[in-house]
Amino acid sequence: MKVLFLHPAGAFGGASKSLIELFTCLRSMGVQGTVLTPRGSAVPAFSKAGMAVRTVKGLSQFDNTRYGHYRRLRWIILLRELLLLPFSLAAIWRLRRERFDLLHVNEITLLPLALLAKRLLRVPMVVHVRSLQRAPGSDLRTRVINGWLHRFADAVVAIDHTVAATLDPRLPVTVVHNGLGIDGPVAGHVARAAGQPVSVGFLGVLIALKGVYELVEAMRILKQRGVRLQCLIAGENARELSGLKAWMLARLGFARDVRADLERLVDQHGLHEHVRLLGFVGDVRTLYPQLDILCFPSHLDAAGRPVFEAAFYSIPSVVAVANPVADAIIHEVTGLAIARPDPELLADALQRLAEDEALRLTLGRQAREWAQDNFAILPNAERVRQLYLQLVPYPSSPEPDKSK
Repeated sequence: MKVLFLHPAGAFGGASKSLIELFTCLRSMGVQGTVLTPRGSAVPAFSKAGMAVRTVKGLSQFDNTRYGHYRRLRWIILLRELLLLPFSLAAIWRLRRERFDLLHVNEITLLPLALLAKRLLRVPMVVHVRSLQRAPGSDLRTRVINGWLHRFADAVVAIDHTVAATLDPRLPVTVVHNGLGIDGPVAGHVARAAGQPVSVGFLGVLIALKGVYELVEAMRILKQRGVRLQCLIAGENARELSGLKAWMLARLGFARDVRADLERLVDQHGLHEHVRLLGFVGDVRTLYPQLDILCFPSHLDAAGRPVFEAAFYSIPSVVAVANPVADAIIHEVTGLAIARPDPELLADALQRLAEDEALRLTLGRQAREWAQDNFAILPNAERVRQLYLQLVPYPSSPEPDKSK
């Protein structure tokens, strides 16, 4: 089976990691994959996973997610998407001569472009929803998008029940968790040596919505309290800016050079011994053994991929999510949930886990059991394969010739 994946971002982040983990298993099940994606650090990772990569300047999106939807000045962002549309259409047009059995859209923001691709390629379409959506029926845009999903999506996949709950309940949604493949056994987390600071980690593309500013402020508070804690921040800078462009985008609130901001905050508050900016980490499996706590203080009211990745390594999480569901984080069982990404709340939760080693190790052990039950890659990849087979039936072996 040949599948064309549309992936919206060139930067290597949670969505690209999830797609790579999924495809690695699907490939062993007989699926061939081509990915159309913008140029960026995700491209070599896709190639290494065995995907045929087709790059483009950018893929035009339409953002109607709960936190990114167009409003007030954010409507200006739509101009960028319109400028990218000719490049997107040209890239899809070039693919028309290749044979594909299925189109897999790796984020709902690509849906308008995907409808054109589906029409051109004449194949079934799977839409993967990875972000919280606006309430069904909340406005005309949302009703149109849900109408498109009803009419044209042959299958809709949500990454967890939190995301699924934001979709139109009439849609036939399948929940398939993101997964992590780990080669060989993973040793349980061990206590830190006497005098060694507890280590908290943040993983993800550096954008303000991920809560990295609040995390650094929480580290400043913890320094004042005298709590021995070291924070490792791993992730690619979303955008490096300078000059007039940086000033204009910052004034409009569209983009910030987050790494530069964080470096200034570390200098300003004397946090060099407390906060380390690691930059891009290609294989997170090398980082998790260094951590005691995972922090995901996102403004998106959702638990991201690093939460369950860390859980496989017996690492509990502190997550900003107001009403956690069982496949996001279980409060006081797999980690601690706080109501919002507030620096004081973050500092309180991190201090509690840093100072209570028994609680930290207990939550980590329970987190690992939870991750193994929900996020093992093989069963989740098998769910996707079965979904593919419902849309594109492939016989397991040729039918025997009864005339002989």
